[in-house]
Amino acid sequence: MAKSPKTIVDRELIHELTRLLDETGLNEIEIEEDGKRVRVARAAIAAAPATAVRVEVAPQAGAEAAVTAIDPSKHPGVVISPMVGTAYAAGEPGGKPFIDIGSKVKAGDTLLIVEAMKTMNQIPAPRAGTVIQILFEDGQPVEFGEPLVIIE
Repeated sequence: MAKSPKTIVDRELIHELTRLLDETGLNEIEIEEDGKRVRVARAAIAAAPATAVRVEVAPQAGAEAAVTAIDPSKHPGVVISPMVGTAYAAGEPGGKPFIDIGSKVKAGDTLLIVEAMKTMNQIPAPRAGTVIQILFEDGQPVEFGEPLVIIE
């Protein structure tokens, strides 16, 4: 089954915008043309930055379509950093991480450690569930309110 020329153009547009995002170092690009809106945004996921793509098609004749990535700031299971510091995935350098994607956790289980002012602060799971995303890099700085983990 052949793809319609419009689908190919949209796909090429998304790839071109992604390349432009990488070349310019921008975090987000959005364009709108003929009632279609394409937004390409950079998001930090797991241990490496990635590019999330969101394509929105404006409603026409009652039809809607959208492809979305998980928005950590709006997810009910997001765990945010309670402080500025350095995030660590394990209790000691080279140690086994507290969690991995797919880990089952109970409320109160340690998810990671944030070092602030030479104090190691364990960040507990606020609820039971499964870790679906790890949004911090081991040994990297985190800000107050920054999403760290998503539990579903």
